[in-house]
Amino acid sequence: MKRNYLKLLIILFGQLLTIMDIFIINVSIPSIQRDIHASHGEMQLMIAAYLIGFASFLITGGRLGDVYGRKKIFIGGLIFFMISSIACGISQGSVMLMISRLVQGISAALMAPQVLSMIQILFPVHRERTKAMGWYGITIGVGTVMGQFLGGYFSSLTVWEEPWRLIFFINIPICLIAIFFSVRILKESRISKKKSFDNWGVFLLSAGLFSMTYMLTVSEKEIFSVQNMLLMVISVVILIYFIKNQKDNLKNKKTYLIDFELFRYKNFNLGIVAVSFFFIMLDSYFYILSLFFQDGLMISPLKAGEIIVFQGLGFILASAFSVKLILRYGKKALMTGLGFIILILILQVIFFSGTTEFFWLFLLLFLHGVGVGSVIPSLANIALSGMSEKMIGNASGVYNTFQQVAAIIGIVAVGSVFYYFLGAKPLIQHYHKAFTMAILVNILCLIIVFAAVFKVPDDVLPQTKK
Repeated sequence: MKRNYLKLLIILFGQLLTIMDIFIINVSIPSIQRDIHASHGEMQLMIAAYLIGFASFLITGGRLGDVYGRKKIFIGGLIFFMISSIACGISQGSVMLMISRLVQGISAALMAPQVLSMIQILFPVHRERTKAMGWYGITIGVGTVMGQFLGGYFSSLTVWEEPWRLIFFINIPICLIAIFFSVRILKESRISKKKSFDNWGVFLLSAGLFSMTYMLTVSEKEIFSVQNMLLMVISVVILIYFIKNQKDNLKNKKTYLIDFELFRYKNFNLGIVAVSFFFIMLDSYFYILSLFFQDGLMISPLKAGEIIVFQGLGFILASAFSVKLILRYGKKALMTGLGFIILILILQVIFFSGTTEFFWLFLLLFLHGVGVGSVIPSLANIALSGMSEKMIGNASGVYNTFQQVAAIIGIVAVGSVFYYFLGAKPLIQHYHKAFTMAILVNILCLIIVFAAVFKVPDDVLPQTKK
């Protein structure tokens, strides 16, 4: 069992990289834009490129692990992540940086499903798997905090002419360590020795998800423009055709990318609903909070980043102690965590204003992180619990895809609500009203998550005495 925890530590390096590189670039945007002479639109695409590549290839990454071996695809993802990070670091223009970030996102999509899959395989017993998922949650928190901290630290260095490049080069030693120990310690696992892959399915799914995520990530306030609506129609048509193609393949016993048997598992469906609405809430919350703090409360970007880091610290702490609560009280602990987040959001609406002392901002963000950290690890546990090894990679890819697409939808949809109530010439009271309305949407999402968790069978998250 101790060796399994060593394997867990190794694969969590991949999760750390995936999360860290979502956040590490945010603080460095002004210096990157200045040094490579990029326009606002090019910077937006550069940030979006990672998320587009990540969301578009998660299901493919999960299926590749099933067919060709999870260890092999995980290591391949690490190698390409390192190479693309080097390419990001040496980029001399916006086009090269955009392409490199896209490849970086695709590389992350190769790693992420293998992490969840191997956790389920290494820890089949509920108690040990719950502990492992606690470490998975801690890694998400550490990646969030490290990303924001290192992004700000490297960008402020004066010993390098363009110090922002270090935010990409820092990935090299992490990748090398993870590759070395992955080769030596991880064992291979896959569903069969027959290596057949649905290339047409990969093309259809990737094209559909790429069109959808591109439209969502670059739409900002113009979601209903002709270009965006055309992209949405194209993505929906492609994805409908993809589903029909996959069902035909399954019926005719041909190679497939998604096994729709997944959706016959009640806990998987409930887990997908829960994680989708939870991440619609979470990512949109960070988006509107940043706007509210900096534009509404006139808090500097550096100070706002410091405050939000406290959210990550609360997340890390909760991910550690929530394991015992989940094992002791089952899904009741999860529902309590959701209720706690709702309470903290209400308190933020009441107390966040231009006169709020920084102590209360730090405290309420920390407590919000505690609530989030007590929930996230168990959502994956719900969705993947009881899944056979044959389907675990496929399930992990689908789970991660719903999570990422939901996050993007949340930013666009809840962000639109925020901007609608903000108005054209906003004053401080307009920012508070817009923040309040967006938080109400977030609370509605959490109520849906609560209902989904309530319907989860008790044996998925059973109560134990020790």
